[in-house]
Amino acid sequence: MIIRETDCSTETFLNYPVAQSLSFTANGTTRSVNLEEAVLPQDDVTGWPDRVPTFHGYSFTGSAEAEYVYVGRGQQVDFQRLLALNVSLEGKIALARYGGPFRGLKVKNAQAHGMIGCVTFLDTGDDGNITEANGYAPYPFGKARNPTQVQRGSVQFLSTYPGDPTTPGYPSKPGSPRTGIERVTPQIPSLPLSWIEAQPLIQALDGYGPTGRTVNRTNWVGAFNASYSTGPAPGVTLSVSNEMRENITTIWDSIGIINGTSQDEVIVIGNHRDAWIIGGAADPNSGSAVMIELSIAFGKLLATGWRPKRTIVLCSWDAEEYGLLGSTEFVEEYIPWLSKAAVSYLNIDVGASGPNPTFSATPDLNAIAIETMKKVVYDNYRGYNNMTLYDVWRGLGGRIGILGSGSDYTAFLDSAGISSIDMGASAGPTDAIYPYHSNYDSYHWMSTFGDVGFNTHKVMCRFLTLLAYELSSREIVPLNPTTYGVEMTGYLTTLQSVVQAGGSNYTNVDLSPIRSAIQTFNTSASAMAQLIAATSPSDTTTVDNINAKLRDYQRGFVSQGGLPEREFYRHVVYAPGLDTGYAGVTFGGVTEAVTFYRNATMAQEWVGKTSRAIELAAAILAP
Repeated sequence: MIIRETDCSTETFLNYPVAQSLSFTANGTTRSVNLEEAVLPQDDVTGWPDRVPTFHGYSFTGSAEAEYVYVGRGQQVDFQRLLALNVSLEGKIALARYGGPFRGLKVKNAQAHGMIGCVTFLDTGDDGNITEANGYAPYPFGKARNPTQVQRGSVQFLSTYPGDPTTPGYPSKPGSPRTGIERVTPQIPSLPLSWIEAQPLIQALDGYGPTGRTVNRTNWVGAFNASYSTGPAPGVTLSVSNEMRENITTIWDSIGIINGTSQDEVIVIGNHRDAWIIGGAADPNSGSAVMIELSIAFGKLLATGWRPKRTIVLCSWDAEEYGLLGSTEFVEEYIPWLSKAAVSYLNIDVGASGPNPTFSATPDLNAIAIETMKKVVYDNYRGYNNMTLYDVWRGLGGRIGILGSGSDYTAFLDSAGISSIDMGASAGPTDAIYPYHSNYDSYHWMSTFGDVGFNTHKVMCRFLTLLAYELSSREIVPLNPTTYGVEMTGYLTTLQSVVQAGGSNYTNVDLSPIRSAIQTFNTSASAMAQLIAATSPSDTTTVDNINAKLRDYQRGFVSQGGLPEREFYRHVVYAPGLDTGYAGVTFGGVTEAVTFYRNATMAQEWVGKTSRAIELAAAILAP
């Protein structure tokens, strides 16, 4: 038995940088702003002739020249605060600080408020104590951020729709009808910027408009020697120019298949292989290295005559960075098969950018994830030995987060309703600053600062390989829906607080149907747990019935259509926040009817849809 390989190609809309420029005018003097990262003799990747310039994927071709306004993180609440302070936004250029919401939403929000361009910048205020001001040398000499580091990235409106923006909801194939992209990509130009180039832009606004102290928004003030005033300042302007080349481009997902004895039960494991830069040592190649070693391990296991119970599908996704294109188009094409067969999706993106393990998952995977952590040795964690991955994770707080978006689990969970987990390891407060989406995300950075000795790579590989083995091999698939019910009960408490905080307009919003549906779900989950405990692995008929229910019950959560104004996101329990992109929100239909749309009728409508979806999941799960 060998691993079968195939390539899945799609024809997707992408754009590529042609020419970008930024100039700054103050005190009657205009100068060009450097958009490039410094070439470092110590890191040969940074000087490659074909290195990728700094730009935003899916950014708009255009030019804009105007006074500019500092808009903080660029969230809706930041813009609302600016309007409340009578700061003029119309016709201005936005200067937005990275962090918080997905970068595309910063541009979207600026555009929605009549602004004509957006520049996003890094701020060492997000680097904690690891800064030059605190005595740390910058990369390549030390842990601090190199002053010229720039964060590239997509500005697609990810929380509205991932995937090819010209084929929403269906695969991008030759001859596929294509729609306009205006709804899910910016219509104003944008550029990314380093902190060293952004600092004088922020300082030039001092004394104009409300100060950061007056704005009084979390994370508004950064580390620059400035008041972080909003501006605009008379005669202080930016000129943004962004030229992009648009193409319909073939991308390839590379797929490996290990056939199991149960063809109607499938475990999908994925990592993307595209990067914004030449190196991509952490993003995505740390995860890609894990996938390669996992494949080797399963190949050796197959050579012994072993065969998994469930088919394992190994996926190397293309074009993730532009907006999860490879995985989304795959799900859109194969959703009939995935809906019938997929048990779980396991995702690894940045496998290691530091030593601290992080996990986010649907709750039914929590128990098997924790059980697996306890079996993985994590030697030499910050100099300590005789520890397990579980020990380290527990020492860091022992939390498995909720899934939002930003990586390739998105389509599997939010559109197809498939149990999912995302894993990796990141830097702690004393570790080197990770050069995300920068030329400095290189082998030199990884081997010198990110994961010296590649120990964390090995740990994450052991975890993912063992987790895949357990999920693919056990007679009864180790999903625990009981935990799902427990977590939904907690989410309901949070939702009650959201509705109450909405004020008198939401007094009549009745959440009791969701409470009742969760109780029904808990009853089904308890009955299923009892049946599992009483079932012998040799009782193949009952085992097959149990596995089918554990595989399928989450499809109920995606049974009520898409969330308001974003049809792709169908999961009633989890979704990326409409104004966060990365971070997840629970019971999104109801929550955002209150917090975003401010519509009590919509909130009650989504109470009904949410309760019906949970009840359907309970009915599928019930023995």
